[in-house]
Amino acid sequence: MSTVPELFGSLVFNETVMKERLPKDTFRALMKTRKEGQPLVPDVANVVANAMKDWAVENGCTHFTHWFQPMTGITAEKHDSFIYPVDGEKVIMEFSGKELIKGEPDASSFPSGGLRATFEARGYTAWDPTSDAFIKDNTLCIPTAFCSYTGEALDKKTPLLRSMNAINKQALRILRLFGDTTTQRVNTNVGPEQEYFLIDRDMYCKRRDLVYTGRTLFGAKPPKGQEMEDHYFGVLKPRVKAFMDDLDNELWKLGILAKTEHNEVAPSQHELAPIYTDTNVAADHNQLTMEIMKKVAARHNLACLLHEKPFEGVNGSGKHNNWSLSTDGGSNLLDPGDSPRENAQFLLFLVSVIQAVDEHQDLLRLSVASAGNDHRLGANEAPPAIISIFLGDELTTVLDSIDQNKPYAQKDKEVLEIGVDELPPLPKDTTDRNRTSPFAFTGNKFEFRMLGSTVSIACPNMMLNTIVADVLEQYADRLEKAKDFNKELNHIIREAYHDHKHIVFNGDGYTDEWIAEAKKRGLLNLSSTAEALPYYTRPENVALFEHHSVLTKNEVYSRCEIQMENYTKQIHIEAETMVDMIYKDILPAANRYVSALSNTVNAKATACSDASSTFEKDTIQTLSKLSDSLYAETRALEKNVAGEGKGNIQEQASYSRDTLFMQMEKTRRIADQIEPLVAKEYWPYPTYGEMLFSVV
Repeated sequence: MSTVPELFGSLVFNETVMKERLPKDTFRALMKTRKEGQPLVPDVANVVANAMKDWAVENGCTHFTHWFQPMTGITAEKHDSFIYPVDGEKVIMEFSGKELIKGEPDASSFPSGGLRATFEARGYTAWDPTSDAFIKDNTLCIPTAFCSYTGEALDKKTPLLRSMNAINKQALRILRLFGDTTTQRVNTNVGPEQEYFLIDRDMYCKRRDLVYTGRTLFGAKPPKGQEMEDHYFGVLKPRVKAFMDDLDNELWKLGILAKTEHNEVAPSQHELAPIYTDTNVAADHNQLTMEIMKKVAARHNLACLLHEKPFEGVNGSGKHNNWSLSTDGGSNLLDPGDSPRENAQFLLFLVSVIQAVDEHQDLLRLSVASAGNDHRLGANEAPPAIISIFLGDELTTVLDSIDQNKPYAQKDKEVLEIGVDELPPLPKDTTDRNRTSPFAFTGNKFEFRMLGSTVSIACPNMMLNTIVADVLEQYADRLEKAKDFNKELNHIIREAYHDHKHIVFNGDGYTDEWIAEAKKRGLLNLSSTAEALPYYTRPENVALFEHHSVLTKNEVYSRCEIQMENYTKQIHIEAETMVDMIYKDILPAANRYVSALSNTVNAKATACSDASSTFEKDTIQTLSKLSDSLYAETRALEKNVAGEGKGNIQEQASYSRDTLFMQMEKTRRIADQIEPLVAKEYWPYPTYGEMLFSVV
């Protein structure tokens, strides 16, 4: 049995493997490409490709694929074998540098948001050498970007890589102004905590709503939910522990830094947290994690549910995005330092994030917008849809004292100045966590807690990188022109916090008082995807992306259209599924039970004329009324479905939310009243109680 260090990364063509298998000159050239962005020449690519192929074949591979992340939100792959014909009707295993660097999958059936016509099938995948190749299902997987014939990004990874370059460029300008001449690269790092549910697979297969939509469209509240608070961090059940052990092994083989696993708040809900790493690698790893979770669950006759709200009335599942900035030397730029100069630098980066989040609340909100996440935000420990920042009382006190030029109580009433010589030590990690905050500072990183469990982390982090890069550019422009660096630094930090401190809120984000207060502060409250997505194409946002070469105008509009289409399609599928289940299962089940009760009433009357049938008659009457109401609401839902598709895509999204979804909610309420009245043997689906407490 392999030890964990031996197992870890054993299916990854990482730097250790490269160093062993590549000539020194080739290895050095590849490292320059990976770390400095230098172009990879064909001769180097051929040597790398051959070594990669030999390694893959030795590990049982016969095929390779360019593994990419189209706008579907999941990954895609087209497999090609290594075989190459030679004389004598034989084949050899061959893999060229050209095949490594570029692939040509058919792009016609992937979402493009109007960037290309359906008949324009050509698309290209381009190797991302900064992310390691790996083996999955006996296939060599090569992480790539995906673009159209005319060069537009058709994937989620390309804009993310562009945004990482943008923030690197501006952060380096700031570091040079602070006298740092050694740092060559500033990376954003992410550790996405992944929440999920595990239920028995046999029960999952009996629920068409789960199979088709990922969430339950019906389900009465069970006698027990999460109110006892006994599941969080509880002892792992044997099947769950076996799943987690198996999952760890699979993830570790792929070099994924799976670190923490535990029971979450809701019954059958769990979490996996990795150690954070470079953002583009973290995005790859999180996509793999979600895929492998589902595969491993199936081995254990479990179903892994990644929907944001698979069960109404209990906690939904999120993906907490722990984001930070670090240098290639390992310094965390969001960590208070030991010297006044380091603390001045820390405060500048800190207020840059505060300003960026305040100025671009709309972009952060829409980056996590989806039909599934609309159910989750603002309920059962998920943060609200209003963007705010939690700093904690002590750090807020530090910034307030700077803003007001008043004594800092924790430093003997000393007035805080930003000048490099006067700034006292700053507090480290002295704040409590605020589970209601969408964007919380947690010591040396920001935890963006609004992400839904199914979302690709590429888009939210692309947004974060871009908006912070934009603010850092403003600061660098001012500091580079300043006659007195310390004085200008002082002005920037004080002004930035003063102008944007209304985004800071350390209280309870669930209260009605906060909603009213946020409105007074001018903060956005975009409660639904349909409200949030139109902000994507605002002229100032298009200009922002174009200025930092992250997205072109066409790419912005295409992404907005794709997200709008996904939203309307998801709600349409849910509505159609709801109608199907009501007509085929729920109403027939109620009628069968009513028929059985009627037969009982008649049998009692025959056997004993004065026998009581109060229960049967009351239930028959109640179910009959509810069935009639459910039928009427379902007919109304059918009409609403038929009324879709009118107007532009934004109008369709609004219709899906304001008309179709609201009618679905009315319809569900009646169906959920019927469920508890129908005897178990007549009800066609596993109930909430059965599913949530089925795994032992």
